[in-house]
Amino acid sequence: MSHAWGGYNRDVVRALTLDTTLDAERAQIERWRAMSPAEKLGLVSSMTRTVSAMAMAGLRERHPGASAREIFLRFAMLHLGVELARKAYPEITTLGLE
Repeated sequence: MSHAWGGYNRDVVRALTLDTTLDAERAQIERWRAMSPAEKLGLVSSMTRTVSAMAMAGLRERHPGASAREIFLRFAMLHLGVELARKAYPEITTLGLE
């Protein structure tokens, strides 16, 4: 069965998620389109904070004896990449966190 949606054929264009009904997905996309730029920015900012908090929690779990600074530096390496994090925080090299 083919569904025309937003000018696209759902059988040709991959769904955003595989566990969401077409109607639910359509409603979500319509809500995103209706959002103001400020609302979209707020949503993205909130999601970024959530992902960062989850990454920090994962680092604390993998390195239970690490100080808050070490966790921050490990997060910087994940977030910025090792090369840029080393330039921004030279102590990464001296602490042997690479």
